[in-house]
Amino acid sequence: MSKTDSSRGRNTGAPVVHSARVTPVAQLAEPAPIAPPQNLEAEESVLGAMLLSPGAIGAVSEALDASDFYRESHAKIYRAALALYAKGEPVDAITLVDELEERSELEDVGGRVRLHELAALVPATANAGHYARIVREMATLRGLIAAGQQIALLGWERPGETQMLVDRAEQVVFDLSQSRVSTEFSHIEELLKESFERITALYEAGADVTGVPSGFRDLDRLTSGFQPGNLVIVAARPSMGKSALGLCIAANLALRHEIPVALFTLEMSKSEVTQRLLCSEAKVESQRLRTGKLTQDDWPRLVAAGDKLMKAPIYVDDTGSITMMEIRSKARRLKTREPNLGLIIVDYLQLMTSGTTAENRVQEVSQISRNLKVLARDLDVPILAMSQLSRAVEQRHDKRPILSDLRESGSIEQDADLVMFVYRDEYYNEESDQQGLAEIILSKHRNGPTGLEKLSFLKRYAKFADLAA
Repeated sequence: MSKTDSSRGRNTGAPVVHSARVTPVAQLAEPAPIAPPQNLEAEESVLGAMLLSPGAIGAVSEALDASDFYRESHAKIYRAALALYAKGEPVDAITLVDELEERSELEDVGGRVRLHELAALVPATANAGHYARIVREMATLRGLIAAGQQIALLGWERPGETQMLVDRAEQVVFDLSQSRVSTEFSHIEELLKESFERITALYEAGADVTGVPSGFRDLDRLTSGFQPGNLVIVAARPSMGKSALGLCIAANLALRHEIPVALFTLEMSKSEVTQRLLCSEAKVESQRLRTGKLTQDDWPRLVAAGDKLMKAPIYVDDTGSITMMEIRSKARRLKTREPNLGLIIVDYLQLMTSGTTAENRVQEVSQISRNLKVLARDLDVPILAMSQLSRAVEQRHDKRPILSDLRESGSIEQDADLVMFVYRDEYYNEESDQQGLAEIILSKHRNGPTGLEKLSFLKRYAKFADLAA
């Protein structure tokens, strides 16, 4: 009776324990360790092909690093072979013996006999590229295991830093994926074909804007829109309206074109951003909205603006002192959610931290601007980064900004594809005849003309608009 107490004749509901001795858990045999993913035959075939065919070396070296080999002796042979190849010397069993002897590694790899064995083992040198892909695939799988172990260890870190740990975990996986990405030469014929296809499409479309529109007619005519992968710097002294311009561009893009926009606001909170968007769209004075002293006419406009904005694909993050790693992580996640992400806005650059050790603030800002450019290219999305200007502007008679005014780092100018300055003469001169006007000065345009365009600035609504045609 499998579930009956034999001494009392009743069902206990417990399994029968036979008289055989039970082995303590500690004495149970441990399962045999599982070897990490590997293919030693493919590794041997790669090395053998390199010894027999000079042409195989070029194909293999583009696909593999020495660290991709599972067996360390194979990695040593590979490094020695590449060293000979780099010096323009022949790579065979004889020359490799000399190279390995110079490195004191010949015995480590199995001696001369092992090199001759490798040359004899390769099935076909023409398949070297295929063997290399197998080796790399195994290395990637091992990398995933290592990444998983790193991420598991993060779970034992101090509580209270969960978001930082999640970002670090994402970075581990991102670094692994990036290590597998490589670009190769493209023949000019292929590139020309792609270029003519793009030019033909633009010609047939007949549009002035080929990138992401700002929503401002004259500015878009000058820039042709913000191109995917571009870093666009919008710089100004405080109170000139650079944040307002960024929000207007975000609203124009999301409301008029239904293109998703990401906004990292380091200076304003989410509620402040929301109020600004409402003021701008509803044309309700910001002071009345802040104090709640609204008129009867304000309410219908606010409700209508709220209804429109509610459906707009605008995503706001107000993390203060956000790091470059956090922006990269959050932008990648949003891009996965919104594949058509059209623009990323960062307001503003000097409030960011690099998240890495830097000797000084200039170096840190240089790292940030460079990483923003890299992120724009990786995501194939334009990034609009607001930037402060140095006080040197205030010391000049003509206070229109110039490129040398970019604060804390000349690398901002270097990394940017476009640099736009916002200047309002009325800010400095109450008697100015340019009341209600803002100059958008395009001082750098990597792939197009520079110039100046004027926009209307409605200060009480913090809103920019096109001048009347």
